[in-house]
Amino acid sequence: QVQLTESGGGRVPAGGSLRLACTVSWQTNSMGWFRQAPGKQREFVAAIDFSGRTSSYADAVKGRFTISKSDTELTMFMQMNNLLLEDAGVYYCNAPITWPSIPGASWGQGTQVTVFS
Repeated sequence: QVQLTESGGGRVPAGGSLRLACTVSWQTNSMGWFRQAPGKQREFVAAIDFSGRTSSYADAVKGRFTISKSDTELTMFMQMNNLLLEDAGVYYCNAPITWPSIPGASWGQGTQVTVFS
């Protein structure tokens, strides 16, 4: 099973930006990000395939979030711009994703994203 460790969460004002990172023990076919707010189910955010040339995004984050990966660094990133209050929650790295948005068995520990007005 792939070990995942995410980082980069924090507290930012609405309209601000954060960049999340997820280090992996070895490369998988597809990886991605999910998030969960209190009282809501965990939801898909974005995914990237093994080559890094194909990505998938939830409608709520299209145009604002960008997923990428560095195979040499064994790291997946997600740049989050123009953050909204609705973006707040715990963000989890996941692998292997069944394309385009079904999670696999490996989860990171989660990193908290707080957005304030």
